[in-house]
Amino acid sequence: MSVIRNFHDLIVYQKAFEAACRIFEISRSFPVEERYALTDQIRRSSRSVAANIAEAWAKKLYPKSFVNKLSDPLGEEMETEVWLHFCLKHKYITKNVYDLLISDYTEVRKMLTAMINNYTKFTKNEKD
Repeated sequence: MSVIRNFHDLIVYQKAFEAACRIFEISRSFPVEERYALTDQIRRSSRSVAANIAEAWAKKLYPKSFVNKLSDPLGEEMETEVWLHFCLKHKYITKNVYDLLISDYTEVRKMLTAMINNYTKFTKNEKD
């Protein structure tokens, strides 16, 4: 098992970051009329998953704050799923793309939930 030196080393962060990058690329083809609505919202929520993981990591010395902050990326992940559902419904993405992205975010959600449920593995005092 590799040592986690910073949030960049967290697999959940890496997966969330890559999923957000995929959403950014895919959303480039969304209709112009969605620029300030759906496109902006899905880009913001998907990026926020990774950003909030980084913020939570900064609070790892304070277990209650760490767990509390991990609920933010979890909420953003679920919001991103809603926007993906809208994208599918309006045929901005194919079912295959939807399934791929939902699979990515399901994995991120499971990892975040595991971190919340096993927070002591991440919040040990740095002297330990």
